[in-house]
Amino acid sequence: MAKINLRPWREERTAARQKDFVTSLVASAICAAALVLMMGYYYDVQMDRQNARNGFLKVNISKLDERIKEIEELKRQRERLLERLNAIQELQGNRPIIVRNFDELVRVLPDGLHYDFLERKEAGFASADAINIKGLALQNKDVSELMRRLNSSIWFGEPNLSQVGALGAGAGAARKSLALADIRAFNLSVVLTKPKAEDAK
Repeated sequence: MAKINLRPWREERTAARQKDFVTSLVASAICAAALVLMMGYYYDVQMDRQNARNGFLKVNISKLDERIKEIEELKRQRERLLERLNAIQELQGNRPIIVRNFDELVRVLPDGLHYDFLERKEAGFASADAINIKGLALQNKDVSELMRRLNSSIWFGEPNLSQVGALGAGAGAARKSLALADIRAFNLSVVLTKPKAEDAK
């Protein structure tokens, strides 16, 4: 029987397999490197796009901030103008009220009583304006009648009597010449009110 030597064929097959393995390994390395490069490029592109978006947003946010500042300044100007307008309207609205107050003081004045001194006191935001009244009356009931009339008027609040008594010795010569021992001097204050438009007519 003839002998066949298979060693060269096995060596060639082993060398071919090694060559295929190296080729596959190199191809895999090239594919992996290409994939890494492609992924890096993709992420770079995405980062560039995101940076561009961020820059666009920053620019527009700064523009919006400027517009918000302008709007806030316009709001402040509007509030100042409204305050001025309200102050002007209040002054214009209060002018006829003062006249009506003094006119109403004459209307509520009972017989046997006259005013000697009137003073309007302006109050702050917490309280209302008031009028201080000093006068002379023949009897105490005349002072009471005046207070009732003031209280029932829509232009005044509740009066506050601070002093009432006989005319003192320190009165002037004109008062002494009246020779009326029962004349009463009084001092009261009354708060001014603003009635509704339909009530004031």
